[in-house]
Amino acid sequence: MALKLYGSPYSTATKRVAIVLQEKHVPFEFINIDLIKGEHKAPAFVAKQPFGQVPLIDDQGFILYDSRVLGRYIASKYASQGPALIPTGGLKAAALFEQAVFSELANFEGAAQN
Repeated sequence: MALKLYGSPYSTATKRVAIVLQEKHVPFEFINIDLIKGEHKAPAFVAKQPFGQVPLIDDQGFILYDSRVLGRYIASKYASQGPALIPTGGLKAAALFEQAVFSELANFEGAAQN
């Protein structure tokens, strides 16, 4: 059973997860959630994602959300596939990775969504 990515093709966060899936060569099924129609606020979706936001993944019944969390989960689970996306070179490499993640979040997230 392929991993399912629930999201909107117009969502920056959904695109972020799709890029990681593609980089790691992970087959997935894309489930389009129509934000204009309010599908992300439907009871069935909110049962999976209590904040009613996209994206989320369903990995054989394991539900997870938040795009950066999803990226790390996928990169870790499929570490042997595709390029390494999370450094394994010790404390300094991990610190530089975290710095880049939080710099992206703090400085580029808003601009990317507009």
